[in-house]
Amino acid sequence: MTTVAVRRLTYEQIADDIAARIAAGEYPPHTALPSVRQLAALYSVSTGTIDKVQIVLRTRGLTYGVPGRGVFVEGPEE
Repeated sequence: MTTVAVRRLTYEQIADDIAARIAAGEYPPHTALPSVRQLAALYSVSTGTIDKVQIVLRTRGLTYGVPGRGVFVEGPEE
C-alpha cells in the first residue's frame, strides 16, 4: 500500500499555530493579535499569506476584526 504525504499549505500551518496559541492562553480573549506586518516577520512570510491566515481564523470563529484597530481574539461577551 502506498502512503501519500499530504502537504499542508503554509497559511494553514500558521493558522493552526496561532489557534494553538489562542487555546493555550498566549492570546487571551479580546486582546489584539500582532499586526499583519509583525506576524509576517515572525513567520517569515508575506503579508498576503497572513491575510489568508486571518480569514481562516475568522472562519473558525477564533478572531474578529475591528476596522482601523486590528484583529482580536474572540471570547465570551462582556
